[in-house]
Amino acid sequence: MTGADPLVGIALGIGLGARHALEPDHLAAVSVLAADGPGARRGLLIGALWGLGHTVSLLACGLAVTAAAARIPPRLTDMFEIAVAAMLVALGARALRRGRGAGAAPHGHRGEHEHGHAHAAGPAGHTHVAPCALAISPLLVGAVHGLAGSGALVALATAALPTAGARVAFIALFGFGSVAAMSAVSGVAGWPLARLARSPAARRFLSVVAGTMSVALGMSWAWNAARRLLG
Repeated sequence: MTGADPLVGIALGIGLGARHALEPDHLAAVSVLAADGPGARRGLLIGALWGLGHTVSLLACGLAVTAAAARIPPRLTDMFEIAVAAMLVALGARALRRGRGAGAAPHGHRGEHEHGHAHAAGPAGHTHVAPCALAISPLLVGAVHGLAGSGALVALATAALPTAGARVAFIALFGFGSVAAMSAVSGVAGWPLARLARSPAARRFLSVVAGTMSVALGMSWAWNAARRLLG
């Protein structure tokens, strides 16, 4: 093994992770989450949390498969992909519902009530609730995506790498690339989206576009996975 081989392996793991993060279903899910409150900082955080959840589930799955010296059955992978499709449809439906109600008087009143309630409880109360609510959704969405995409990844790592340590290291590098790419994309997109979303009509439009894309992609994803599962 030459001295350049480890560097090539590191670059390959990070590069594959970055490419994987930018697949349409991943972007659709993160765009729905980011549309709830566009902003560069929030977008970067959502992308990083999605990548973290994705990596944790990949590592858990990779360790389990390595310990069992087996591969994930294709039918189980298809079932995970159907779960991803259902999640995309649910996220899209939520965005469409919010888009339909955005800018209406009840929504504005609720926003004012929540804002006042948060500050009535004090700054500490406000910052205590929001980060938890922000973190849970992208972590869970990323974890589900990691399970759905783990079959091909673990098969590749098992076939190409000789030891369990090397396989885990590859998945970790893959995860780092996913975190970096998704954080960069959602963070950069967050700034112009935040400016655009200052208008209630534009906010409705963003929610409807993100929701429609998520629902359509989820239904297509489910159809393809169901055909393989039942075929």
